[in-house]
Amino acid sequence: MTPMTPMRGGLANGHGAITPMTPATPYSDIVTSSLRFSDIPPTVDIPILGGGEGGEVEVDLEGALMDDPTELIILLENEGAPRSLWMTISAAYAKQRKTDNAIQLLTEGLGALSRGEPKEKLPLLTCLCWLYLWKSREAPRTVPEGTLVSEARTKDFYLQASTATLNEASRINPAFPPLYLARGVLYLLRSSLQPPSKPTGEGAPDQSERVETLRQAIKCFEDALRVSGGRNMMALLGKARANFSLGKYSEALEGYQEVLSVRPDLIDPDPRIGVGCCFWMLGFKDDAKIAWERALELNPHSKVANILLGLYHLNASSSIPTTDPAFPQLYKKAINEYTQRAFKLDKGYPLTCTTFAGYFFSHRNMNHVENLARKAIEHTDVNAIASDGWYLLARKSHYSDDIERTSEYYRRADEARGGIEKGYLPAKFGIAQLQVLAGDLDGAKFRLEKIVQQSKSLEAMTLLATLYAEDVFKNQAAGFREDKSNEAKKAIGLFETVRLAWKDPKKNLKPDSAVLLNLARLYETDHPEKSLQLLQQVEQMEIDMLPESDRPTRVKAEGEDEEKAAEEEAALAATIRENLPPQLLNNIGCFQYQAEKYDQAREMFQIALNACVKLGSKVDKVDVDALVTTISFNLARTYEAAALLDEAKKVYEGLLGRHEDYTDALTRLAYIALRQSPNGEGPKAVSKLYQSDSTNLEVRALYGWYLGKSKKRAANIAEDPEQRHYKHTLQHHEKHDRYSLTGMGNLYLTTAREMRRDSESDKEKRRKTYEKAVEFFDKAVQLDPKNAYAAQGIAISLIEDRRDFAGAVQIFMKVKETIRDASVYINLGHAYAELRQYSRAIENYEAALAKDRANDPQILACLGRVWLLKGKQDKSIPSVKNALEYSQRALEIAPEQIHFKFNVAFVQFQIALLIISLNEGSRTLVDLEAAAVGLDEAIESFTEIAHSKNPPYPKNDIESRANMGRNTTRRQIERAVQTQRDYEEKNAAKLQEARMLREEDIRQKEEARRKAEEAAREQQRRIAEERQKILERDRLLAEKRAEEERKNEEAYFTSDGEGGKKKRPKRGTGGKRKKKTEDGDSESDGEGGRKPGARSGTSVSAPQTEDEERPQRTKRRKLEKRGGAGSSKFKSSEIVHESDDEDDEGTNAAETAKGDLDHMQLDEEPAVAAGASEDDDETVQANVRRTRKKIARRVGSDSEDEGEASAGAGASGATPGSEDEDARMGSDDD
Repeated sequence: MTPMTPMRGGLANGHGAITPMTPATPYSDIVTSSLRFSDIPPTVDIPILGGGEGGEVEVDLEGALMDDPTELIILLENEGAPRSLWMTISAAYAKQRKTDNAIQLLTEGLGALSRGEPKEKLPLLTCLCWLYLWKSREAPRTVPEGTLVSEARTKDFYLQASTATLNEASRINPAFPPLYLARGVLYLLRSSLQPPSKPTGEGAPDQSERVETLRQAIKCFEDALRVSGGRNMMALLGKARANFSLGKYSEALEGYQEVLSVRPDLIDPDPRIGVGCCFWMLGFKDDAKIAWERALELNPHSKVANILLGLYHLNASSSIPTTDPAFPQLYKKAINEYTQRAFKLDKGYPLTCTTFAGYFFSHRNMNHVENLARKAIEHTDVNAIASDGWYLLARKSHYSDDIERTSEYYRRADEARGGIEKGYLPAKFGIAQLQVLAGDLDGAKFRLEKIVQQSKSLEAMTLLATLYAEDVFKNQAAGFREDKSNEAKKAIGLFETVRLAWKDPKKNLKPDSAVLLNLARLYETDHPEKSLQLLQQVEQMEIDMLPESDRPTRVKAEGEDEEKAAEEEAALAATIRENLPPQLLNNIGCFQYQAEKYDQAREMFQIALNACVKLGSKVDKVDVDALVTTISFNLARTYEAAALLDEAKKVYEGLLGRHEDYTDALTRLAYIALRQSPNGEGPKAVSKLYQSDSTNLEVRALYGWYLGKSKKRAANIAEDPEQRHYKHTLQHHEKHDRYSLTGMGNLYLTTAREMRRDSESDKEKRRKTYEKAVEFFDKAVQLDPKNAYAAQGIAISLIEDRRDFAGAVQIFMKVKETIRDASVYINLGHAYAELRQYSRAIENYEAALAKDRANDPQILACLGRVWLLKGKQDKSIPSVKNALEYSQRALEIAPEQIHFKFNVAFVQFQIALLIISLNEGSRTLVDLEAAAVGLDEAIESFTEIAHSKNPPYPKNDIESRANMGRNTTRRQIERAVQTQRDYEEKNAAKLQEARMLREEDIRQKEEARRKAEEAAREQQRRIAEERQKILERDRLLAEKRAEEERKNEEAYFTSDGEGGKKKRPKRGTGGKRKKKTEDGDSESDGEGGRKPGARSGTSVSAPQTEDEERPQRTKRRKLEKRGGAGSSKFKSSEIVHESDDEDDEGTNAAETAKGDLDHMQLDEEPAVAAGASEDDDETVQANVRRTRKKIARRVGSDSEDEGEASAGAGASGATPGSEDEDARMGSDDD
């Protein structure tokens, strides 16, 4: 901030150059000196030619002047009246607001004086110019409706007339001083009609017409100041106003403060208004309020101060929510106290008109909005106010659906503030809204993007994000799919930016549920957990908005059972939720279902059904039946997922009781029947459903699934009933049915897997079948990029046909993000097993088991296989034991499956081979004996499997493996057992010794740790004892020192006989008495003193270090004159030097005090009059010395008191209510 301009001519605060004041003089008693037209006499006498004494005509200037001044003009012309009379009478007309008559008088006066000297016309021309400028302020900005352009008297018309008058005066004498000020004001008013400057490139100067006009105005004002010797306050105000218009608020503030410091009594115009406006634009709104309140205090009839204070309180009310108790107080104060008073003072003041128009718009009083907005536009000379007027008209037309006028008014409001790059943000936003209504979404997006780039407007961000989100939602609902990921990313980014702004406490913004709901829809596919969080936030917002009657609370009783209290709290929360929108509760339940939180989802759906009942009793127009049907179906699906099939059937049957043709419910009932009775009622229900509605794609999908589960595998795919069903659906019902396409792909994939691979022709035929399967899968993925089942089919084809395991893993990983089915994890396990990443394969198989497939023998068999491969790779006995465990579990679940029995035997055989291959140190005798037992079981199992009806491998191969185990492997394991027994007996002593050594090492470490802890505790005890001894010694020393000081005091002082003490006289001579020298230094006559002029041995600026010995020193103060005799303005200009070197801290404080006191001015100094006596001088000088000695002592003893001493000295001259308050108003408190 710019500091307040210093006083002119050495005047102190509160003493202006015009009217000296004392703090006790109220402003209301002296403002008359600054009122306009105050120098007009009450009457004038027009002398009559040849009339002699008494031949005069008296004209009353205070009464009502003639509306037609023709007779008065004729009189003045006939009698040859001087120019002073012409000007005085015209000024009287202007005082009575009869400006046109005043202009007529001056025009005729110029004609009457045309025969005289040209210089005689200069004052009249200047006065005429000012009247034209005045008329320009009151004239309309634009041509009023119904008025001819040639007859319109607009602002521009009067400015042209003023320019012509000014040019005529300049031709007579261009250096005439009053012309400079008039020309500056003319430029100011002309700039108000010019469009705002448009932004230029970085670093490029602004050469727009408006800026150049304002610069010319500043030059004219500077010329007026120059010729007046800096005394023309109106020119200084004009320069400040021009700087304000240029955006140079700090420079404008300097100008207004300078006017205020020189003329604190000036209230018309009032510089405090300008000071407040500058503070407002600089961001110091509270300081602006103080300035305007001061202006209103001095002039209670100031319409400008009233409306500005009204705007301040309106702005303050906009920063708090409407529910805040402070809001109605601020709003009423702004409208009723300030704005209404300003309107009563001047019903045509533009700023008041726009403010009241906004108030009436909020109350939908559109007639008043129209009148006030047009009045503001017509009479303002400020572009921003004109912009506000056009914007209010646009909002009125927008409310009335008059789109054509609305667009025009928004455009004018925007252009009045610069348009295009600058302009008015609300108007730009309004234009974007109109483009949305007109369907020009691309144009609206383009405009909103520019607004966001320029201003980061949250409203613009919200609308732009909504438009992008709508593109995504429409694409999702359409039959064809385009890539809208970029639009979704933009929408999410903008919405999240808006959400982040809500968390800023300075902005005081309330969350918008529409933003959260749109964001939840965008997150629905990829991040359902975020969608659920957003919906729960909306739920809490809805709960907070419920009336108190719908939000009962529960008080917990002391000693109440926790479980019972939790149940009652849950019941209370459910009761409160029943007052929320059922659509919101249904969506929350759907996301909980998707997250497999079936209990929570079921509870939410039940609450939503109760909410539907309450909603139906409150609102008649809501389709409650549709809501109940949808939520009931979701509840039944939740029962299915939770394996509560009977409960689900009851809900479905209840839906069919209300809507017997509800196909979705019939389909789910048929599916439940298939699950409960796959060979009885299930097939009948499916067949009946298919016959009743064979055209429904959902029904056809269920029937195709049923055919796939119940059919017998056909040798030729063309004869497969499932294939013919899907083909019929694609050919006659819907060629883009994604379920049928995926089913066809699965059929071809299964067929290709079972085809022969003996010859090259067989391999080629098999490859083409895989390609056919991939074609169907690819078509399904094109129609639905999120079709995880089709994508999984492509990945399986890549593995089985091309052995592309790495590419398949990438597809499976993406599929896993979309669907949470066990098949995805199983396929991932297969792929990782082929890639020999056995740990990942095991992880995915385990995940598949956790997906409600804990007793699936196929997954268990896969886990046994992978653990075996991992054990053989790592040569790990625990791994192969895990393999045996999983294989045995699979066999227990499906004992009739011969291949599971083969797997167990094979794993047992491999365990024996693995243990035989390990060295003696990596195995134990127990492992070998267990492997031998397992080998015998495997040989027996192989023999049984070889003689079974359908062995998994050729009989001869299995018998060969059994014979190898019986002969070779058994002998190998017997030898290994004997070798391992010998090894363990031979190394038993060594193992025992090693075990003992290890135990001894552990014992020694434990003993060392215990001793270290005891030593630490002992050391802490000793330290505590030493500290106690030190404290006791210090206490004794302190008592001894106190006793010595008491004895010294008794020896140094003696009784004075009156109960007091006095110094005991010294015996002997320690030195001679000191005397003062002329320079004020002490001079010693004896050997105990110092030589005259000798300086102290220790300087304040050179403190000793801590290592040096520091002798005891005493404080010494020395008074010396600054700058020599006569160099100071006052006699008491001594400063205090302190030499206190007891420690470094004291030295630094003394140096600081010296530097500060060198520049200190005491408030008592101006009180010394020029004619004061020497005694008075000595008294003042003594007072100053005492005061400064006190200050110096405070500095020397505590450096922190330095600021207080300075503040006390500087503030002692201020008086409450004095003119200092005005002069300090614009100063920077920082």
